[in-house]
Amino acid sequence: MNTTEDVRLYRVRDAMTLLGQSRSSIYELIRSGRLRTVKEGRTRLVPSTAIREYIALLEREAEAR
Repeated sequence: MNTTEDVRLYRVRDAMTLLGQSRSSIYELIRSGRLRTVKEGRTRLVPSTAIREYIALLEREAEAR
């Protein structure tokens, strides 16, 4: 069984679950550049590092308020 630490690339639906966001919200984050992705063929994947970076961005924004 894989833990989240073992997974390096997530499908968009998995990123939705991890971040608690809707599909349209995830794609808006991607379009706006707030969530980095890579493509493998026709599949868009979210690197685990991009998820950590996005969470860190949210934390920095929360501290700035």
